[in-house]
Amino acid sequence: MEHWSEYTRFITALFVILDPLAAVPLFLGLTHGLAPRERARVVAITAFTVMIVLVTAALLGDALLRVMGTSLASFRVGGGIVLLLMALAMLRGQPDLVRSTPAEEAAAEERESVAVVPLGIPLLAGPGAISTVIIEVDRSGGASHRTVTVLCILGVCAVLWLALRLAVPIGARLGHIGLNIINRLFGLILTAIAVEIMANGLLALFPALGR
Repeated sequence: MEHWSEYTRFITALFVILDPLAAVPLFLGLTHGLAPRERARVVAITAFTVMIVLVTAALLGDALLRVMGTSLASFRVGGGIVLLLMALAMLRGQPDLVRSTPAEEAAAEERESVAVVPLGIPLLAGPGAISTVIIEVDRSGGASHRTVTVLCILGVCAVLWLALRLAVPIGARLGHIGLNIINRLFGLILTAIAVEIMANGLLALFPALGR
């Protein structure tokens, strides 16, 4: 099992990548006109979807890498690039096309339920979050490490549920400017995390770089 500081770093990284505050405007738009009970149901299904996807990635991610014949080092570099693209979009305040495209969001407005797509997948549990979970699990092969990682995922999903449950007051209190400021701060943190992941992957692929 890893040191406790590694798990706090993982929790921070996963929360920043999920970025529920960035999902608040889209969530409010897609659930506009719903009764409070219906909106609460959407929140619950969204958080549950994210939990299932990330826990599945934690339990089966290493097996998937073996089947694909991809090394962890290569996956670190690729995952870091994905996170960096997400971070740059957050810093510029632009739509994150890695999470979801405008076409997907527009199509979601015509569906009766938006909890699974696009809110759960790919807006929240997208490539960045899945990559981060797989990389974290493969830091250690022990069952205790995998168990703690899953518990961290459950904790982050609980915070995600709370953030979306309070989306209406959060959106009203922070406003568009406040949400943009927080989103940019998260983007800065995510940039540092992405660079660290890519650097570790490159050192594993090319050990001579560490000399």
